[in-house]
Amino acid sequence: MNNKPAYLRGKGQGRGRGRGHTSGGVGSGDAQRWEPQNGTTLVSLKPGLPVPGTSWSTWKTPSPITTDKTEVKDNIDAFAKASSRHQEALKRHLQDFADDAESDEEDVADKVIENIFKSYSTNYDEDEDSQDDISKAQELLLHSFRSGASACLICIDNIKREDVIWTCQGCYCMLHLQCIQKWVREGVYQQQYQADLSTGTTDSGFPWFCPKCRHEYKQIECPTHSYCFCGKVCDPKFDPWLIPHSCGQTCGRGLKPSCGHSCLLNCHPGPCPPCPKMVQASCHCGKSVPIPRRCNARSWACGKICGRTLSCGQHSCEDICHPGECKPCSKSSMQPCSCGKKKASRPCASPQWHCEQMCGRRLSCGNHLCEKICHSGQCGSCPRSGIRKCPCKKTEYELPCTEDILTCGDTCGQLLQCGIHTCTQRCHQGSCGQCLQLTLKRCRCGQSQKEVLCSKEYLCEKKCTNQRDCGKHQCKRKCCDGHCPCCEQTCGKTLGCRNHKCLSRCHRGPCYPCRETKDITCFCKATKITVPCGKEKVTKPPRCNLPCKKPPDCHHPERQKHRCHFGECPPCSQVCRNKLPACQHTCPALCHDVVKVKVEDKTKKEGPWEGRRTSYIETVRKPCPPCQVPTPIECMGKHEITNFPCSGVQQYSCGKKCERQLACSNHTCQLECHVVTGAPDSRQAGENCEPCESQCQKPRPEGCTHACLQSCHPGNCPPCTTMVRMRCHCQAVVKHISCHEWLEAGPERQNSLKSCGGPCPKLMTCGHQCPNICHHGPCVDQKKCEKKVIIRCACKRKKKDLRCSERQDDEQLQCDEICEKIQTEKKEAQEEERRKKEEEEARKQAAELEEFERHIKGRRKKPRRQKEEVAEASFGEKHQRKILFFVFVVALVGFAVYIFSM
Repeated sequence: MNNKPAYLRGKGQGRGRGRGHTSGGVGSGDAQRWEPQNGTTLVSLKPGLPVPGTSWSTWKTPSPITTDKTEVKDNIDAFAKASSRHQEALKRHLQDFADDAESDEEDVADKVIENIFKSYSTNYDEDEDSQDDISKAQELLLHSFRSGASACLICIDNIKREDVIWTCQGCYCMLHLQCIQKWVREGVYQQQYQADLSTGTTDSGFPWFCPKCRHEYKQIECPTHSYCFCGKVCDPKFDPWLIPHSCGQTCGRGLKPSCGHSCLLNCHPGPCPPCPKMVQASCHCGKSVPIPRRCNARSWACGKICGRTLSCGQHSCEDICHPGECKPCSKSSMQPCSCGKKKASRPCASPQWHCEQMCGRRLSCGNHLCEKICHSGQCGSCPRSGIRKCPCKKTEYELPCTEDILTCGDTCGQLLQCGIHTCTQRCHQGSCGQCLQLTLKRCRCGQSQKEVLCSKEYLCEKKCTNQRDCGKHQCKRKCCDGHCPCCEQTCGKTLGCRNHKCLSRCHRGPCYPCRETKDITCFCKATKITVPCGKEKVTKPPRCNLPCKKPPDCHHPERQKHRCHFGECPPCSQVCRNKLPACQHTCPALCHDVVKVKVEDKTKKEGPWEGRRTSYIETVRKPCPPCQVPTPIECMGKHEITNFPCSGVQQYSCGKKCERQLACSNHTCQLECHVVTGAPDSRQAGENCEPCESQCQKPRPEGCTHACLQSCHPGNCPPCTTMVRMRCHCQAVVKHISCHEWLEAGPERQNSLKSCGGPCPKLMTCGHQCPNICHHGPCVDQKKCEKKVIIRCACKRKKKDLRCSERQDDEQLQCDEICEKIQTEKKEAQEEERRKKEEEEARKQAAELEEFERHIKGRRKKPRRQKEEVAEASFGEKHQRKILFFVFVVALVGFAVYIFSM
């Protein structure tokens, strides 16, 4: 029976068909041909299966198979998923194998480094500083052992242990020998090419530089062989138990800074560690006794005052023992100027100063004074003494310094700045000036010529079309002489690192490698290696021996100590000791903050080839288990005590009656055992006990007819607050007074309570209102009325103020002579006013009568002749004015003509 699935069987296989069936089937022993999509033809080793190493999705379905397309597609997808899972498993296996190889490599490196530093630790004393230096050197050596950690900056390829290398003396970087030789040839060629273009000369002394640190080398220093790091052995052979590219001998190079000792490490890459040898060293100031210290740290400060005399010679250094020269003196003193004419307070650190006055001392000639500004030393000889020449240098004179040199009168003849013509002026003072002769000059590019001044350069306007040294851009310089300048544009191409662009000037050929470096660190950033830019993506991080610094992901302050690593830390195995949320106890279980739980995959199977269901790991935080510590608990009514587990502690009722005395002190609580709050002791009821609902039956005070409104209560009843309704003394207001207040008050107090507080509305016999407030009994007598009363005379001129109690019945003032005189004057004034009004009325009536008569008669008209005479007189006056105006205009025009004609 054929157990192959349908997508692996042809038409001729299964379902009763024979091996040699003529319907297109393929025999089981024949090799089946498959056609990939790219057009090539491959033959599989087994019928129905593709060549190993190719995925099912890249192959076409063979022509003999005539299965349903939907079924074939589903089967192909399922097989592709299964194949991808196998590929992932294979990658994980290869990764584990690479990690094992790396760990073996690091173990070998540890043994080699231990052997190298054996002589270092036995010859020198070890202290904390020396251990730091040793650890730095060990880190460099580990870096050289790691595969792929070092890369050539020129070809950007890894430097293998068997490769032939060259090491820079400045930065100690390693490069392939062939790469550095090519670097030197191309660099020298570029410099020689540029020199030939600019000067046309050949020079063999061009230097070359390190690609990383730009350290300068001569051409004769171009490497031809590979040497070990210490330079003793040429072309060292690879030894797996030695440092790669090392000879294994003692380094022997002089330590830096130079101290006279040499490095005792085996031949190693990178700089030598500082000298750790112990020597007797004095402090900076030399006051303390020399003590033994490491050679590289022989300089030390004793902490005492320096005390050395400063440069001013007056003060001493007040700083603590320090290296180097003392600081300039910070104090001030009186210092003379350079010529000694003035003195001023100046800082001791700068005693030399100038007063900005002319020296004024007489020179050796005795005729002139020194014209220099304030200076020190001798003034020198007189500048006008000795043999002097005329301005054109043709005639010499020996004259006293008091006489000036005159011009000789000859032609100047000095060569001008053009270098061709001479000055045609007579001997003169000052410069000769520019050449003004016209000369036929050819431009710088040689394409045109023109007659211009000899002192000026002729440049044409044609632009150069030659390519610059980059071979991409034209020169475009006007009137170029053929030596086109270097291209000044930036290259901008992406470098091999794929992170940066070329910042050099535009150039031919490939760009220089990226000079940047990247640091690859471990997880804690304490251990790092430096690789060329672009290699950080393929270089593995270094192995760190320091403890892991990851913060704990649980509640504990620190993790259990283990080495720095990538990925997850081991699970915490400390006791939880967390305070449980519902009690004061701590959790006794192991830490359960980060617990990995296996979770089964519940997805539906896609086919029988998937096998069992897969599972995955999920991190969860488990809660603390319930607390089981036994705890005694008292019932809610505090009748009995029972033990419960701490996690199950809760309030419970014992089922008995409360039996606490209620607040009324007459009854007890009849509820079942319950929580009691606010009780002063265990015998009295609390706030949540059953309240007493009986009515108060205690007797009331004498005179009170109201019942107590409270329920049963202890002690005396509260005062009766029922309001009693009654009217005030004056019967104007109804008042409400509490019952207990009215009963406790006496007669006087009751009178005041009954009073409304307003004025009494009753009237006295005199007619005035009672001055008292609402009161009990009769009002005040009239004889005690204090109201003010005004009495007047008959004419109302005289008046008098009296009290109501002092006034007599029908009392009135008598008029005097003044009153009578005033009455008489008043009557006379009234009579005069009446007379004036009558006269005015008569005058108005006469005027109205006259107006009426004039209206009836009408106006008289003037004679017509008189009107004509007036009109003729007015016409003559107007005609005379026109004639005068015309004469005036004619005279003005004539005067204007006369003025303009002159």
